[in-house]
Amino acid sequence: MSLARTHRSRRSDDAEVDMTPMLDIVFIMLIFFIVTATFLDEKGLDFTQPPQSTATPAPPTPAISIYVDARDSVSVENVPVELSAVASRVERLMAEKPKAVISLRADAKASLDPVVYIKDQMKLAGRDMVMKIDRPN
Repeated sequence: MSLARTHRSRRSDDAEVDMTPMLDIVFIMLIFFIVTATFLDEKGLDFTQPPQSTATPAPPTPAISIYVDARDSVSVENVPVELSAVASRVERLMAEKPKAVISLRADAKASLDPVVYIKDQMKLAGRDMVMKIDRPN
C-alpha cells in the first residue's frame, strides 16, 4: 500500500509545470521592448488663455483677424478669402500695419484642417499669432 501512495504522489509532482523559465522570458522581453521603444515628442497646439492681469492696460495694438466659420470658410478682416490666399492677404495687411498681432479665431464646429493649415503658413512666414477656438453653446 505504501508503494501505491508513493506512486500517486510522484504523478502529482510530475504534473506541475515550472513557471520560472516562462517568467524569466517574459521579463526579458519586457525589458527588451522598454529599451528599444521610441518615445515620440509630439507637439500640440496651445489653446490656453493668458492669465488675467490687474495692471493698467497698454494702448491697443493693431490686429489682423482671421476667422474660420462652421462651414470652414475663411475670412481675413471680415473679407472672405480662399484658404490658399490667406498668407498673401495677411502679408499685404502686415505691410500696412507692421506691428499688428495676428488673431486666428475658429468656430467650435469648424474642422481643424484649415486652422492647422493657417497656423503652419504663418509659422513658415515667421509670424506669431494668437489663437482661440469658440466653445460650443
